[in-house]
Order: sequence, then structure tokens, then C-alpha cells
Amino acid sequence: MKAVVPGSYDPLTLGHLDVVTRAARLFDEVVVAVGVNNTKSYLFEMDTRLALATEALSGLDNVSVLAMKGLLVDFCHDQQADVVVRGARSGADFEAEWAMAAMNASLGNVETLVLPSAPQVGFLSSTLVRSVARAGGTIAAYVPANVAMAMEKE
Repeated sequence: MKAVVPGSYDPLTLGHLDVVTRAARLFDEVVVAVGVNNTKSYLFEMDTRLALATEALSGLDNVSVLAMKGLLVDFCHDQQADVVVRGARSGADFEAEWAMAAMNASLGNVETLVLPSAPQVGFLSSTLVRSVARAGGTIAAYVPANVAMAMEKE
């Protein structure tokens, strides 16, 4: 069974890594779909986000990283994926994920599995990590080492 774990991954955090690692234990194949959200402005360009995710996830043999454009349901169909896996940190996240899951099921008959965040990373978000980094704080405890190095250069 194949799963897709979508996100913008700007930057990839240890919370993302936790969800992908857990999905890799549950599914035969996992595709990390690095997408574009037109409402966001990005720290890293798509090529950089792809490279950072590929390097950070290289230890997971059944995980691949691909760029995603357009609708998630179309990407899932193109990849012949059975399910979308999403992480949720809070009740508000679960509500938002429920709405997206319902839309994806309606648009393309795609199932969604929502994994609750592990407690040690449940507070992390890319937005918070970017904010800490922009203010000169240390982010090494919140992102993979290759991502921390890339962010130091930005």
C-alpha cells in the first residue's frame, strides 16, 4: 500500500520527520509530496526544499520525495497512492485536516489518515522555526542537521 505525505516543508522540521517515519512503518511505500501553497511566501525555493527533504529522509528505504503541483488528489492518482497521511498537533489541526480529508474524498475518492503528533514535537511548525531563525535563535533542536545548516546560510 502506498501513502502520500504532503506539505510545503519550508523548512522540514523534526515534526515532519516524525510523521514521515511513522508513515514509513505503516505503509509499503511513502511519497513525500513537496507542494506549493499560493497563500505562503517561501524561505526556500522548490529545488532546495526537495533536496533538503531528500537528504533528511535518505535513511528511509521506502520513502521518496517528489514535487507536487496542482491538486493533491490528482497527485495521489498519478502516484497510484491509496491514502494521504497528515500530522496534527492540536484540536484545531484535526478540524482543519477533517475538512481537507472530506474535500479530498469528495474530489477524488482519496482516504486520509491523521496521525497525532508525538508529544516531543507537537509544538513544532515551520512558521515557528522560521520565526526563531529570523530572530537569531538556535533551531538545531527542531530541524534535521542539513536543514539547520541551510537555514544558517539564509
